[in-house]
Amino acid sequence: MLLFLPAVGLEIGAIWALLAWLCRHLALPAPVAGVALGAYPFVVTGFIHLDGFMDVTDAVRSCRDLARRREILKDSHVGSFAVIGAVLLALGQTALFASAKETSGLWTLLLLPAVSRCGSALAVTALRPMSTSQYAAQKKPKSHIAVLCAQLAVYLAAGFLAGWKTGLALCGCLAGYALALCKAFRSLGGMNGDISGYSLTLAELCGAALWALI
Repeated sequence: MLLFLPAVGLEIGAIWALLAWLCRHLALPAPVAGVALGAYPFVVTGFIHLDGFMDVTDAVRSCRDLARRREILKDSHVGSFAVIGAVLLALGQTALFASAKETSGLWTLLLLPAVSRCGSALAVTALRPMSTSQYAAQKKPKSHIAVLCAQLAVYLAAGFLAGWKTGLALCGCLAGYALALCKAFRSLGGMNGDISGYSLTLAELCGAALWALI
């Protein structure tokens, strides 16, 4: 299933790019387009990655000991840090997409979710899972890492062939994923689905920032 995660991202990206094209074709006001494009990646995935982002934000920002951070991570209640983080994320996404130039290439939106999901699949496959994670009992052959790296190389190459701005945005997405993953993994002492969603959400925000502003 993890091997096909980037392909799912490509499907999500195709609809994202189409939505951006429609916003331009219909000449929608920038704030309306910003809301539509900023909300799309959360809505289309059933908010599952946003849920992970909020859970990890609550846990990491609590600054408690490791055991307590893991308890907070699994707590079904929403804390203040999660709410603040989600509000800032929504504002950031909307502002960035509302600020996008007419010349911003749509190839970036097509490839961005595929690249971010390559990062998620690689992290889940290669990193040590938490004992409470659903991934702890799963077998993850190391050969999958080579397959996922090959997919990532193809998407990055396609990005740079589409233009240096697209390639740079995809690299920014990967850098954002790595930084978010490093922070969450070290703070929580393992990998799980929530951390994957947290890192993916911030990675796509970083990619969108470069797409909109360069």
